[in-house]
Amino acid sequence: MVDAVVLAGSPNNGPLKECSPVRHEALIPLGSKTMVEHVADALLQARQVNRVLIIGPVEDLAGLSFDHRISMIPSEGGILENIEAGLKVLPGAQRILLVTSDIPLLTPPAVEDFLELCGDMTGDIYYPVIEKEVVEKSFPTSNRTYVKLKEGVFTGGNLFLINPTVYKRCVENGQKIIDLRKSPIGLCRMLGLKFVIKFLLRSLTLKEAEEKVCRLLGGIKGVVVISKHPEVGVDVDKPGDYELALKAIGQD
Repeated sequence: MVDAVVLAGSPNNGPLKECSPVRHEALIPLGSKTMVEHVADALLQARQVNRVLIIGPVEDLAGLSFDHRISMIPSEGGILENIEAGLKVLPGAQRILLVTSDIPLLTPPAVEDFLELCGDMTGDIYYPVIEKEVVEKSFPTSNRTYVKLKEGVFTGGNLFLINPTVYKRCVENGQKIIDLRKSPIGLCRMLGLKFVIKFLLRSLTLKEAEEKVCRLLGGIKGVVVISKHPEVGVDVDKPGDYELALKAIGQD
């Protein structure tokens, strides 16, 4: 069993403001529930998940109806600051499942499959990628950021399994990676000329990318897994994504 941390502190001051006037993206309604409620429900129904900690606007979240296994703390600032705050609330945890609140189409089977792909969980960070054809088969109108690698064309997921003890080692370069997460070329520049060339030639492998990022994050043991569940990578951050999500839950 693992505990999960849901990052729900992003203010609604971007493109999604067209869809709802609420102050935080996690609280944007999608059908009968908010986005964060969809995510929390999927986590709680997954067999391997124990407790769920939501980090966000507590005063607004308190008005929602949550299961007793859910607790909340206020947002501390950026993504990395919030992760650190969550880890402090869950001392002694061997592994923590980190999830963003902007993947409301997440399902219990998708969560369970990801955790099963993590195997014995001896790695420090596990990260899912999804093939483009898998995403487009289920969500043909989805507009994702893809990376072309030797094994195929992939997009990244929005959940991670992490070892809390390595967090401090990852912070500095981790922020750079987060800032560049939707810029494949920017990431390659950060990783080095060899990676830029291999990326452009489409000869970069998943294993090479995995090993380089691990070295960049202080020599941690990171593992990339290939998920067959597109909903782990279909985030809602634009009006078009919102319309797609509404259609997917039958609310169009």
